[in-house]
Amino acid sequence: MSLFPTAKSDPELAPFRAGLFFGFFNALTWQIAIGTPMVLFAERLGASSFQVGLAYSFVFLLTPVQVAATALLPRFGFKRVTLGGWGIRSFFLAVPVWLAVLAPATGQPWMVATLIWSVFFFCFFRSVGASAMTAWLMGLLPAKVQGRYFASDQYLSGIAGVGALVACAGLFALLPIYTALLVQYVIALLGSTLSYYSLKRLPDIARPEKISLRSVLRDTPRLMFAPSDFRHYLWLAVWYAVITTPIPPFAAYYLKVGAHLTAGQIMQFEVLRYCGVIAGAWLIRRRIDAVGARAFFLVALGLVAVAAVVWWLYLRQIVGGLAAMGGIYFVIGLGAVCWNVANLHYLPKVSPGGERALYISVHGAAVACIGGCTPILWGLVLKSTGPDGAPSIDNGLFQWFFASVLACACVLSVLFARLRENTVTHVDPIIIGNALLNPFRAASFLVNLIDAKSLVRDAVPPRDDRN
Repeated sequence: MSLFPTAKSDPELAPFRAGLFFGFFNALTWQIAIGTPMVLFAERLGASSFQVGLAYSFVFLLTPVQVAATALLPRFGFKRVTLGGWGIRSFFLAVPVWLAVLAPATGQPWMVATLIWSVFFFCFFRSVGASAMTAWLMGLLPAKVQGRYFASDQYLSGIAGVGALVACAGLFALLPIYTALLVQYVIALLGSTLSYYSLKRLPDIARPEKISLRSVLRDTPRLMFAPSDFRHYLWLAVWYAVITTPIPPFAAYYLKVGAHLTAGQIMQFEVLRYCGVIAGAWLIRRRIDAVGARAFFLVALGLVAVAAVVWWLYLRQIVGGLAAMGGIYFVIGLGAVCWNVANLHYLPKVSPGGERALYISVHGAAVACIGGCTPILWGLVLKSTGPDGAPSIDNGLFQWFFASVLACACVLSVLFARLRENTVTHVDPIIIGNALLNPFRAASFLVNLIDAKSLVRDAVPPRDDRN
C-alpha cells in the first residue's frame, strides 16, 4: 500500500500529492534546522543559554514578517512568494554544514554567531514563504478533499518527523558529534531542496486583491486591548505561551551541560515527546467536539504542572533516571498537543466571521512573538559558567523557573475553568496541516491575512506548462 495517494487509491487527492511530498520532506528539515539538533550544535560550539534561547526564538519573533509579506501576494502571487521563501531559506542550511566540516575541538565565538545568524535568516525567509503557504493550499484544494489532504499531511509529516528524530538519535550514538551533525544537516538541506521542488509542481491560484497593511496596523490595537471575549482569551493564550515556550530548548541544553547526558540520549527523549504529541492528537481529535475545548485547556495545564513538578524534583535530585526524564518528555508533548487542538477549536468561536482572518492572525502573531521573547529573557537569567569555564545553566535559578511555571499553570487553570464556551453552536475548527504535530510553533501557522474561503479556486498552471 502506497503512503501517498495515487490515481487508483484516491483519484480526487492524487493531483495534489506534490503538496504531501512537501509536508514529508519539510518535516526532515524543521526537525533539525530549528529543533533540538540545532540546540545541541550551538551548545557544542560553546553557545550560552542566552544564545540558545535567542536562536530558538527566531521562528516566533519573525512572525510579523509573515504579516508584512502578505503585501507581496497581490503582485507576485501565492506560488512565487512561497517558493521564494522556501527556496532562499535552503541556502542558509549550508552554513551549519560548513561549520560541521570545520569540526573545531573548541568552538569560537564567531562560529556561534555565524550559526545564530544562519538560523535567523532561515527563519526570516521561512516566514516569507509561510505567509502564502496555507492560503495557497486552502485556495487550491477543493472543499471535499481538504479534510483528507490535511489528515494525510499530518500522518506523513509525523512519519518523517519521528524518522528524523530516530535517525538523529542513532547518528549521535554511532558517530562523532560533528560527523553526526554534518550528516543531519545534509539531510535537512536535502529535505529542504526536495520540498521546494515538490511545491514547484503544484499550480498557482488567482492572486488576491490588494491587502491594506495600514488597516491591519490600525485595527490590531483594538483587537488586542478593547474588551471582548477575544481579548480575554488572547492574553490567557499569551500567558500560556510565556510559560511553555522556553521548556524545550532549555530542557535539552540543561541535560547536555548540567546532567551531562549524551546527544543521542537527548534525541531519544525528543522521540518520546513527539510520541506524546502523536498519541494526544489521536486520542482527543474525535472527542473534542463532544467535550468542548475548555476541558482540554485544563488537561494541558494540568500536564504542564505535572512536568514542572517532576522537573523540579529532578533538579533537586529527589527523582532521577532516564525513565523519569522520558516520562516528562512524553507528558510535555501530550500537554502541548492538547492545548494546540483546543486552541484550533476555540479560537474561531471568539473570532467574528467577517474579520476572522485578521483576528486569527493577530492571535498567532501576539502569542508567537510575546511567547518567543521568554526564551531570550530566561536565557539571560539562567546564564552561568561551569567549573571548567564552559557555558552552563544555573541549577538553582532553573528550579525557580519550573516553580514559576507551576504557579502560573495553577492560576491559569482557575481562569480557564471560568472561560465561557458555546458548545451548542458548531464552528468549524482551523485547519493548518502539520502544525498539529508541531505544537510549540503552531501559533506561527495562524498568521495569515487571507480569507481562504473567499479565494477563487481557478488554478493557474505552472510556467513550464504554459504556451
